[in-house]
Amino acid sequence: MKILVAEDDKKTAEFVNSGLQANGFSVEWYEDGRDALSYCLYNECDAIILDRMLPGMDGLSVLKALRAARRQTPVLFLTSIGDVQDRVEGLTEGADDYLVKPFHFSELLARLYSIIKRHSAGVATTELHVHDLSMNLLSRVVKRQNETIDLLPREFALLEVLMRNSGRIVTRTMLLEQVWDYNFDPHSTVIETYISRLRTKIDKPFDTPLLHTSRNVGYSVHGPR
Repeated sequence: MKILVAEDDKKTAEFVNSGLQANGFSVEWYEDGRDALSYCLYNECDAIILDRMLPGMDGLSVLKALRAARRQTPVLFLTSIGDVQDRVEGLTEGADDYLVKPFHFSELLARLYSIIKRHSAGVATTELHVHDLSMNLLSRVVKRQNETIDLLPREFALLEVLMRNSGRIVTRTMLLEQVWDYNFDPHSTVIETYISRLRTKIDKPFDTPLLHTSRNVGYSVHGPR
């Protein structure tokens, strides 16, 4: 899942971004409100963590513009502005939740999962299926033939991208950008390492392989053809 973080304090942003990535999220980070709004209007993400006080365009104005454009992406305000009236104003304008700084990351994560779950209940699927492999995006449980498969956060994120593109080849460049958030390095072996780990967990204990390699191109997940 992809999260947009709009936060101009670098220390806070690095703390939030690293925590999200450690939990398997892909992160887009913007310091300027106008840049964050532009991204949200033309790209899809699963949720937005939005500061109230941003350069270029404040967070409340970003939220108003999003809702005016009928973008219903769930929004969590993360801000030092904690007066009751400010919280009421943010929620009235369409925010899904409001967390005041300083904060504990565990609470931020719980609130984030909550707004994504509420949003997903009405507009999007919460499970992915390929052959006898299933992934619950909310509980983060992966099963094959009803056997639970334990995955590390990055393994989960990699498998999620492949399952969302079931039957299609996902290139190494796309995987590096979507799972690791950095540009293509032709000498990197990180993808091969994680693909090998996934194969050990989702293919080797079972009769039918689901994870396939297209030599010099990329990888795909699909059932028997």
